[in-house]
Amino acid sequence: MVIGEWLSQCPLIAILRGIEIDEVHDVFSQLLDAGIVIAEIPLNSPQPLASIRRAADEFGERMLVGAGTVTALSEVEQVWSAGARLMVSPHADAAIVREAKRLGLIAIPGIGTATEAFAMVGAGADALKIFPADVAGPRMLKGLRAVLPKGTLFVPVGGVDAETIPAWRDAGADGFGVGSALYRPGMTGSQVGGHARRLLECLL
Repeated sequence: MVIGEWLSQCPLIAILRGIEIDEVHDVFSQLLDAGIVIAEIPLNSPQPLASIRRAADEFGERMLVGAGTVTALSEVEQVWSAGARLMVSPHADAAIVREAKRLGLIAIPGIGTATEAFAMVGAGADALKIFPADVAGPRMLKGLRAVLPKGTLFVPVGGVDAETIPAWRDAGADGFGVGSALYRPGMTGSQVGGHARRLLECLL
């Protein structure tokens, strides 16, 4: 499926920075039970490739499992080999996006300016990650929507939580990348599931 179809199922993207490999089953199970079907494991987590592989093996047919904080070209093939089907970067790097697309990955690079946004669309990005969203603000999204090609998908990331989701939704965000408001290292799966359900209530 394309990213828009995944986001139509549930627009929340779980960012599981710091997750341990032995937490993967419980946390992903709770996310799926709550209704979240997209999750990324940032590469600055412990044993990220092993965690991605475990998540992909167990949940890859029901969830879009991804790698986040991909900052080097060499990392793209590594995360693809580990089973990731989504590649998320904090920055705008056309070479990383093109390599992700060559391998068949969904690519969501980070952008902070209109120049970066146009460059990433040109490189073939499937969606644009507005980062850091708490600095950019919803007004930036409204401005970008006026000039970017129709159909461009935007996902704010950074400071996105139950309080800020409504404003981003009103500004036209297609998805919401949620990190610490959903998961922090050491949380139990049931705690993550509870946070997920509260966040989903904001979308009703």
